[in-house]
Amino acid sequence: MNAFSDLSMKSEDVLRVELEEFRREHRDLDEAIRALQDKGTADQLMIQRLKKKKLWLRDMIARIEDRLYPDIIA
Repeated sequence: MNAFSDLSMKSEDVLRVELEEFRREHRDLDEAIRALQDKGTADQLMIQRLKKKKLWLRDMIARIEDRLYPDIIA
């Protein structure tokens, strides 16, 4: 089962914990990317991989938020 379909089987408490964990990891990756870029001699392949991981995390965060806080049209 992939991570996206697995969301429907998790409780809200588990999703909230994962959401905070993903947000923390996203911030950490942002800081790591910035540090590598500031270094000047950074490995571009490594930066690209970190950015890809950061995008994956952003997608997971959005999916969890959509599950926890659905749009209700009144």
